Amino acid sequence: MTSKDVQLEIHGAVAVVRLNRPAKRNAISDGLIGAVRGIFEKLPDTVGAIVLDGAGEHFCAGLDLSELKERDAGAGMIHSRMWHAALETLQYGPAPVIAALHGAVVGGGLELASACHIRVADESTFYALPEGSRGIFVGGGGAVRIPRLIGAARMADMMFTGRVYNAQEGERVGFAQYLVPQGQAFDKAFELAQRIAKNAPLTNYALMHALPRIAEQPADQGFMTEALMAAIAQSAPEAKSRVRDFLEGRASKVKKA
Repeated sequence: MTSKDVQLEIHGAVAVVRLNRPAKRNAISDGLIGAVRGIFEKLPDTVGAIVLDGAGEHFCAGLDLSELKERDAGAGMIHSRMWHAALETLQYGPAPVIAALHGAVVGGGLELASACHIRVADESTFYALPEGSRGIFVGGGGAVRIPRLIGAARMADMMFTGRVYNAQEGERVGFAQYLVPQGQAFDKAFELAQRIAKNAPLTNYALMHALPRIAEQPADQGFMTEALMAAIAQSAPEAKSRVRDFLEGRASKVKKA
């Protein structure tokens, strides 16, 4: 499942998927996006969480413009839908994905990061959407996912003006949930992945597949979906065992951080 553009490592219940085009700042080619999709579709069932990383100094600097071809409208739509299908294997895939962000998280790289469930940035990280200055538009799901993180007005400002957010600003507006010193994003992401992989699989599934859909539903429908998901999750044997461990004093209690 490993290719020259994307590497896969398995460490117990945690998979590490690493973009591997450092000389191109991990710019996304058709080969790379296809390799990412192939890896996520074929991960073993033993994987409970995934870290998405970029080799070298940058997470991902966006679309490889050297591959940008003249396409008619139909071909352009099909190409965009290919990206949509690939990134859906992250968002609605086999296990939660934690992105380890550093350096450039730009254009298609930001679209890729926004498909992950948790984003850990280090202090070298910066975010941008330069498509507006290049006469193009986001096509990898960014128009849907990025406004959910930072709002449509902020995204429009980035594309209108070329605004770049640094790591501190990015955490404040919602690009990342964690901000760590430079060089520590991967270690923090891996630590979180190890913790997440210990959760009950059905709870992780609900958080990945049900929660984002509930957020988009009208309240009455969301409440019903929540009730159904809660009933299914708590009926699982593992859930019953974990609740019993807590009630009988074998599980730790929540403590102040």
